[in-house]
Amino acid sequence: MSNYINTNAVVGVTAACSFILLGNAITQSFMGVPALLVDFPRPLATNKEEYAAASKKLGRQWPVFWQMGNVFFRPMSTLGIFTYSYAAIATLRAASSPLLSDFGVSTPQSTTWKLYAISAACHLITVVHSAINMQPINARIDALRGQDNQGNGSVSNGKVQVGGESAQEGLAEFWARKWIRLNSVRIVMPAIAGSMAMWGLVRGASK
Repeated sequence: MSNYINTNAVVGVTAACSFILLGNAITQSFMGVPALLVDFPRPLATNKEEYAAASKKLGRQWPVFWQMGNVFFRPMSTLGIFTYSYAAIATLRAASSPLLSDFGVSTPQSTTWKLYAISAACHLITVVHSAINMQPINARIDALRGQDNQGNGSVSNGKVQVGGESAQEGLAEFWARKWIRLNSVRIVMPAIAGSMAMWGLVRGASK
């Protein structure tokens, strides 16, 4: 019985996770968030109360997106860093030593490990990008649900707060659309990761 986890199985499962992440990001950017912005009022002085109400509703709806991401998709993306890294190391070692065939790599090749390393790097970029660039926007949009009725910022202990991490008047749609633009990274990176992984499996199986 093999002492090692079968590399092809690890890569196959992780590639499936990459494409799940890809599908989720596409759904959010092209379906979910745009749906929340349909008929979103413009931040004009004449409809201040209407805009404040729409902004507060957006803030209340937003956790449906990012809380699920924190619970389900972030761990999946993080796990991909380690599983792809394992596959890269295992493939490299198996290619350099025939005695390590127990790793389960089909016809080891000296360059296949690089494909898995690229996949791991893509997942790492996704995790770092989410933490540095996406999470602050999530916090700003989430703060919208605490706006006062005049759209002047978030309410904390009965006091209106404007600036800093608090939501600012007139920026609700701006932050949502910026989130969509930045989410493009979470579309591209899993697509590359999954494609590189599948390419590595096909190369191994074709020999």
